[in-house]
Amino acid sequence: MRRESKKARTRRILLTGAGFGLAVGVLVTFVAAKTVIERQEKQLTAENTELKQENEKLELQAQKVTAVEDSAKLLAGDTDGWCLALVNENYPLDTEYEPAKLTEIDSERSVDSRIAESLQKMLDDGAAAGLSMYVASGYRSYDKQREVFNSTMQDWINQGYSPLNAYDETKKSVAVPGTSEHATGLAVDIISSEYEELDDRQGDTDEQKWLMEHCWEYGFILRYPEEKADITGIIYEPWHYRYVGEDVAKEITEQGITLEEYVLGQ
Repeated sequence: MRRESKKARTRRILLTGAGFGLAVGVLVTFVAAKTVIERQEKQLTAENTELKQENEKLELQAQKVTAVEDSAKLLAGDTDGWCLALVNENYPLDTEYEPAKLTEIDSERSVDSRIAESLQKMLDDGAAAGLSMYVASGYRSYDKQREVFNSTMQDWINQGYSPLNAYDETKKSVAVPGTSEHATGLAVDIISSEYEELDDRQGDTDEQKWLMEHCWEYGFILRYPEEKADITGIIYEPWHYRYVGEDVAKEITEQGITLEEYVLGQ
């Protein structure tokens, strides 16, 4: 058997080393390329997530703009944001607006059908917790709201107030016709069976305490909370709840703000 020459052996070693070096180089290049690709994928994912969040913010902002610019159109539509329609003294609702479909809560009261299931579940869960409450008022037409407003104003006049002062006092607790949330079909007055007066003490009942704590879980908010009259234009009403959807209700409740503050960014 011929012995491998020194020159051949050296050549073989060099070739083997070169091959190994090439393999290592390819491996290093592959790992580096893979790292770059993974980094780019993460960057693209982050950018896509950021763009998605930005789009969601823009969509929400568009909904908020629509909520104050054309509440009747928003309410009548089936697009996201219909339950954000802002109705108050500064943003009145078209007097001709009527919910497309109403669902009776009882023989005398009804609400926009889109919130009926959530409302009923809230009432049922409250009853299961041993509480006794009922919807005292739901949807009101423009004419019905005018009747309620005029009746309340007359009560103040009967107490000796001038018509102008009676008007000012009335609108603190009763929305001027055309500016009432009850006309949307998304607002309800819920009171305790144990205490049926519509005053601050209503908020001390077990029913209202439970509702204030849990209403957001069903998509409702306490619409006119304490110490917010300068923003809402309505005095504290611990019985008035408004449907805004579960996600928005959670956000509003956690931040301790009103619908005006949420929609208008006040």
